[in-house]
Amino acid sequence: MNSTPDTARRSAPDAARRSAPDAARRSALTAARRTTELTALADGDAVDIVVIGGGITGVGIALDAASRGLSTVLVEKHDLAFGTSRWSSKLVHGGLRYLATGNVGIARRSAIERGILMSRNAPHLVHAMPQLVPLLPEMNRASRALVRTGFIAGDGLRRLAGTSASVLPCSGRVSAARAAELVPAVRRGGLDGALLAYDGQLIDDARLVTAVARTAAQHGARILTRVAASDATGTSVRLTDQFTGESFDLTARAVINAAGVWAGELDGAIKLRPSRGTHLVFDAAAFGNPTAALTVPIPGALNRFIFAMPEQLGRVYLGLTDEDAPGPIPDVPQPTPAEVKFLLDTVNTALATTLGPDDVRGAYAGLRPLIDTGEGSTADVSRDHAVVESDNGVLSVIGGKLTEYRYMAEDVLNRAVAQRGLAAGECRTRNLPLVGAPENPVSADQVAALPESLVARYGAEASNVFAAATCDRPAEPVADGIDVTRAEFEYAVTHEGALTADDILDRRTRIGLVAADRERAAAVAAELI
Repeated sequence: MNSTPDTARRSAPDAARRSAPDAARRSALTAARRTTELTALADGDAVDIVVIGGGITGVGIALDAASRGLSTVLVEKHDLAFGTSRWSSKLVHGGLRYLATGNVGIARRSAIERGILMSRNAPHLVHAMPQLVPLLPEMNRASRALVRTGFIAGDGLRRLAGTSASVLPCSGRVSAARAAELVPAVRRGGLDGALLAYDGQLIDDARLVTAVARTAAQHGARILTRVAASDATGTSVRLTDQFTGESFDLTARAVINAAGVWAGELDGAIKLRPSRGTHLVFDAAAFGNPTAALTVPIPGALNRFIFAMPEQLGRVYLGLTDEDAPGPIPDVPQPTPAEVKFLLDTVNTALATTLGPDDVRGAYAGLRPLIDTGEGSTADVSRDHAVVESDNGVLSVIGGKLTEYRYMAEDVLNRAVAQRGLAAGECRTRNLPLVGAPENPVSADQVAALPESLVARYGAEASNVFAAATCDRPAEPVADGIDVTRAEFEYAVTHEGALTADDILDRRTRIGLVAADRERAAAVAAELI
């Protein structure tokens, strides 16, 4: 019997609800799944692709490979987003800075990739963020004209990339009163309005990494954290379980090094020039609870700014620096006192009140894996990426930037497929929604009645966080004044691959960026592990 239109409309949600448990199961990263998959590999399973590195580039490669039908394993020595991928500005840049320096290729690609993320891959995680440049007396007419011209060029990039103005509004000028509404802490004396533009803002970079990793798992990839890689060749790698110490050799048709700033540890011929970018963390109240990013020109620099950006958990992140970071690569880079002073001194030029070290609640620093050209300051080094092959056949992807992770993954996978004769489909990731996107929910229930902060972090699967909870008092905050629930901590363990309390506090949530908040929530994290 043929269905009526009304019947069809009713049956579609029912089908989605029936498929939701299976989708949740396939995307869930758990300790049990890790053990099962490690055991199968140790027993001699051969695979098409091994990816080394669990940052945004590595998980992007794993998703691309798995969605092409390739058997894929990703290994990460620590945790997902352990390195640079959790230390960014949480921005999906449209490439305006690169256009200003004449690098049209990166600018155009960045704008295209931003549009793909905002419109198709992760509209639940990336939203338009207003960036406010206050027109204060220190900013002369030439500087104002330069910024306005840049913003107009940014509008052009958006249109060139095919991103709708409904997704990313056009730039313009606003009054002094409107500027003060958007950033209440802005200095009012001599304020002649402000220039306003928009860019993409992530709810969190580590959450993007987790979403990509889970989507890769949904397509069959094996995502294995706390597994170290060594003795890599183009067709094999030795894997060591960091928990048990057990090692085994894994055979693959292609091995891809996506270890970021640590890429040289797998291939000594790779020469990178790490650049440190530092951010400070404030209570949002210090900036008057802004709804736009305060964007302040760096004195004496052309087309460089710092940003005070409103973030989740009632915080503002202030960044960022660009400093040479030679020497051994630390697991967790640290800001320097000079960087802290630079950021405070610069932002204070645009504030009505002076912020000092006592206002800083936390700080973090990350290392950009720049390709070493041997010239200029790190701020001037290209953010382009490269795919190189070592003498032993390992393919490495180096350089690049978070916004272009999908493009970088496609580039290195195309090369691996061509060189190794892999039977793979075409790249699908341009139109592949990540877990939590409206087209890829692991829960078909409505999210409208749920807390706004929960929906911001989980998108269309937000209701599943509570539906899957088995802990006591799932809707209770993990600590007073922190809008993260006990159910979210449990979900990090049952669906998002968290294996330790640190994974929960420092990467699945960003509570750990403020030491005092971390201490208050630590007991709940330990309980739910």
